[in-house]
Amino acid sequence: MTSTVGHPPGLPDLLLDRSLGSVQVPRILRAAGLRLQTLVDVYGSPADERIEDPQWLRLAGERGWVVFMKDQRIRYREVERAAVLDSRVRAFCLSSGNLRSPEMAGHFLARLAEITAACAEPGPLLYAVGRSTIRRLDL
Repeated sequence: MTSTVGHPPGLPDLLLDRSLGSVQVPRILRAAGLRLQTLVDVYGSPADERIEDPQWLRLAGERGWVVFMKDQRIRYREVERAAVLDSRVRAFCLSSGNLRSPEMAGHFLARLAEITAACAEPGPLLYAVGRSTIRRLDL
């Protein structure tokens, strides 16, 4: 069970990528008090499945949302990388792809103070989030 942490001052609202799922991870993060949107919240279902990554990344940048995602390979795909750079997105991805939903949410919650501190910088930025640390990735 997740204890309530609240949404830290200085942390913008969050947008969760579909790679984190639309039910369990958002539920855990919301139960902890975080303000967030999923792609289902923003685009509806099943339209969320058709939204290309550059489109929702640009929206996140325009609205100042911080992105939580699972896929750090985004920095190698030119169109998505360009959307992050051009829209000045601040994104945090899990350093391990083989996690269950409670573990995914737990990694973000465990590193929330560091994530919030990193968000003091303007984007674009990309961090890998692990169980015990976050580290900045080159874009």
